[in-house]
Amino acid sequence: MSYIQFDKTRLINLEYSLSLELIRSNRSGAYASTSIINCNTRKYHGLLVVPQPELDDELHVLLSALDETVIQHDTEFHFGLHKYPGGNWNPRGHKYVRDFETNPIPMVIYRVGGVVLKRESLLATNDDRILIRYTLLDAHSPTTLRFSPFLAFRNRHHLSTANIWADTSYGQIQNGTAMCLYQGYSKLYMQFSANPVYVHVPEWNYNIEYIREQERGYDYTEDLLEPGFFELPIGKGESIIFSAGLSELDANKLPAMFNLEVKKRLPRDSFANCLANSAQQFLVERDGKSEVIAGYPWYGRYARDTFIGLPGLTLELNNTKQFRSVMNTMVSEMRGPLFPNTGHGTSAVYNSVDAPLWFFWAVQQYIRHTRDYSGAWTSWGEAMKAVIKGYSEGTDFNIRMNDHGLIEAGGAGMALTWMDAIVDGIPITPRTGMPVEVNALWYNALSFFFELTDRLEVQDHNLNGLRDRLPDIRENFLQLFWNRKRRCLYDFIYGDYRDDAIRPNQVIAVSLPYSMLSDEQSRSILEVVKSELLTPRGLRSLTPHHPDYKGDYYGNQADRDRAIHQGTVWPWLLGHFAEGWLKIYGQSGLWLIRQIFNDFEVVMRQDGIGTVSEVYEGNPPHKAGGAISQAWSVAELHRINGMLKSMGQTI
Repeated sequence: MSYIQFDKTRLINLEYSLSLELIRSNRSGAYASTSIINCNTRKYHGLLVVPQPELDDELHVLLSALDETVIQHDTEFHFGLHKYPGGNWNPRGHKYVRDFETNPIPMVIYRVGGVVLKRESLLATNDDRILIRYTLLDAHSPTTLRFSPFLAFRNRHHLSTANIWADTSYGQIQNGTAMCLYQGYSKLYMQFSANPVYVHVPEWNYNIEYIREQERGYDYTEDLLEPGFFELPIGKGESIIFSAGLSELDANKLPAMFNLEVKKRLPRDSFANCLANSAQQFLVERDGKSEVIAGYPWYGRYARDTFIGLPGLTLELNNTKQFRSVMNTMVSEMRGPLFPNTGHGTSAVYNSVDAPLWFFWAVQQYIRHTRDYSGAWTSWGEAMKAVIKGYSEGTDFNIRMNDHGLIEAGGAGMALTWMDAIVDGIPITPRTGMPVEVNALWYNALSFFFELTDRLEVQDHNLNGLRDRLPDIRENFLQLFWNRKRRCLYDFIYGDYRDDAIRPNQVIAVSLPYSMLSDEQSRSILEVVKSELLTPRGLRSLTPHHPDYKGDYYGNQADRDRAIHQGTVWPWLLGHFAEGWLKIYGQSGLWLIRQIFNDFEVVMRQDGIGTVSEVYEGNPPHKAGGAISQAWSVAELHRINGMLKSMGQTI
C-alpha cells in the first residue's frame, strides 16, 4: 500500500483533484508542476519550467502541457484537460482517471474501454529535462498514442497571447523535433524512445484559463501554441518514453535514463522521507553558485529565508557540504554588512535588517552539528566582523546601533523585517525602530562572536567595545521590551511608542542560544504564545484578540498582503517555538512538540503533495495558502524532528 494515497472514487471530482498539486524541481533550478490529474490551474504550472539566463534572472515556462490521445478503431479518447471561458472543461480527460500514486514518482492510471494506460513522470536530476513514461497495461485492439504539446515560451510570472512573431518552424531530430518560438530562448527538443510520425499543423489554442490565478486576483487567461502532434503505435505491455529538454540526446538511451533516474529517488513512503525529498528540492547549484529557493512555484532566492531554512534543509540531513557551499555563495555577494534579500548582481536588493543576524544563527547551527569551530571562523569570520562593524557604526536603510546598544532601522515606506508586506507603497506592519527579534538576534550574534573568538584565541576583536557592553545591552533590552502588564515582550519600539500587539516574533528571543531572558520570563512568553498564537499549522502572526486580526487569507494580492502578517499562520515559526519550549520544559514538554510534529503528517496528502505550504489561514480549519512548497516550512519541521530525536523520541 502506498504511503500517499487518495480516494480513487473522487479523482474524477474536479473540486477534489484540482486542489492537489505536484511540484518537482532539480539541482539545476528547473521545475515541473501541475495538478495530480495533469490539468494546469496556475500560470506557474508547466511540464518544463527552466532558467533562461540569456534573457533574465528568471524561470520560463517552455512546455506547458502535453495532451495524450488514445486511438482505437479510428475512435479517439482524449486524456487532456483544460478550462475555457464559460466554465467549459475540454477535453475532460479526467473522467478516465482511475488511480494516482506518488511513490517513487508520480503515476496516473487511465482506463477507457479495454485500454489501461499508465503515465509516470520525473524531472532529470541534473539536466533541464522532463521524462514521461507511458506503459500500455492492457488493450484488446491495436492502439495508437497521439501527443499534442502546448508551448508557452514565456516568463513564469507572465501569460502568453497569440501573436505573429512566434517562430512556428521546426527542425527534425532523432525521434522528434526541435523548436524555439522566440529569439533568445533555448531550443526545446522533444523526442521519443520510438520513432513517431510528426504532423506539423501549428495553431493557437486560445483562452485557456487558470482558476487559481483567477482566485488570486491576477490575469488568468492565456493562448498556447500547439505546433502539431506526434503519433506512434504501442502494444500491450510496451513502454514509450517522451523527453523534453534543452539539448538533443540519443533517443535509444531514454529507457535506461528513465530507469536510472527512478533509482535515484528517495521513496516517499513515510513522513520523514517526504520531508527529506521536499528538502532536497530547494537546493540549487547553477553557474558555480549554490542557493536555496525560498518556495515553489513563484519564489526565488532570499537571504533571510536562506539562513533560516538552510540548517534544517542540510545539516539535519547530514549534508554539511551543501550547507558550506550555500553559505559561501551568500558571503560572496555581501555588500558591506548586508546580504542580498532578493535578486542577483545589479538587480539585487539588500533591504533586510535581520538576514545578516540570521547568518550568525546559521553558523551556530553548523558548529552545533559539526563542532568545526576553526573551519567556521576561517570561512565566515570576516563576514561576521563586517556585520557587527556595519551595524554598530550604521549602514543603509537607517540600520544602526543606538545609545542603548540596540539596533534600530527603517523609515517611511520601509519594511525591513520578515513582516514585509507593502500595499500601495505603505507597509502593513512597518515595525520601524527596534523590532524585538532583531535585537534578540543582535545580542545572540555578539555573544556568539565573542565566545567563538575566545575559544579560538583570536585577538583584538572587541569591535568598538561591544564585548564590554553586552551586560548593558541585555539590561537595556529587558528594561525597554518587557511588558509587565502582559508578561511578555513588546513587538517593537519606535521612540516613545511600544507596540504591545501579541505577535510571534518574541518567541525568537526565547529560542536563541544566547537569550537575554530569565527562565521565568521565557516561560511566561511561551504560555502567552501558546494560548493566543499556536495552531496545528504554526503560529499566528497576530493574536485573534487584536482589532487588526485577519483570520482569512484570500482575494487579490492587496487583500492577501493585508492579512499575511495580521493573523495568517506561519509554519516556520514552530521551529523556534519548539526550541524555546523544550529549553524551558525539557522532557515534560515533549508531548506538545511531538503532537505539533505529528499533526503535520496529514499535510503530506494535501495541497502540495508531500511538502508543506508557505502559510495557513488563522481561522480553523487553517486552509493552506501562498506557495505550495516553502523552504523554511519544511526546514523547521526537520529541525523539530531533530530536537525530538536528540531527546530520545522516535518518529
